[in-house]
Amino acid sequence: MPWIDTIPYDTSTGKLRQLYDRVKGPGNNVDNIMMMHSLRPHTMEGHMAIYKNVLHHSANTIPKWFLETIGVWVSLLNGCAYCVEHHFNGLKRLLDDEERAKTIRAALEGGQITGTGLTDAEQHALRYAEALTRTPADMQQPMVAALREAGWNDGEILEINQVSAYFAYANRTVLGLGCSVQGDVLGLSPGNSENPEDWSHR
Repeated sequence: MPWIDTIPYDTSTGKLRQLYDRVKGPGNNVDNIMMMHSLRPHTMEGHMAIYKNVLHHSANTIPKWFLETIGVWVSLLNGCAYCVEHHFNGLKRLLDDEERAKTIRAALEGGQITGTGLTDAEQHALRYAEALTRTPADMQQPMVAALREAGWNDGEILEINQVSAYFAYANRTVLGLGCSVQGDVLGLSPGNSENPEDWSHR
């Protein structure tokens, strides 16, 4: 049970029901992280706008499976099992290679970026995400320069930054309010990247 009151789909009304209808998955399932916002629906609206545009937008050029990998890594660093489980399932589905996905997860769970089998550029991105998560006040310009030297362009560096920053927010929403995966359908996501207003999970 969450640590604050939440309103389930069946008893929702008004603005909250409208937002639930936008974000729900099969069987009117609403992820628990979204239900955490039910007493202040405007915060759910803000959360979904950031999530959809940062992780699920057609203007991104980094493959979505790798953006999900960054999310899993940040969530592991923050000890957020909820986001790890949800986004590992998304990563696995998008990568369409279960063994490779398991290898990535096992390495990251052991804190071994080099054991993931990812490219040098991808490993640099994970190191940047780790530094931003663990010691944000210590970030320095050379860390961004290292990403550029590894082959990322500045727009892609922004994507890496924004996904890392989003998961810091999502992790703290979950961890600070006692959100669990109970009743959730793992691995659903707003797949229509062409339409930022389409939040439906499938």
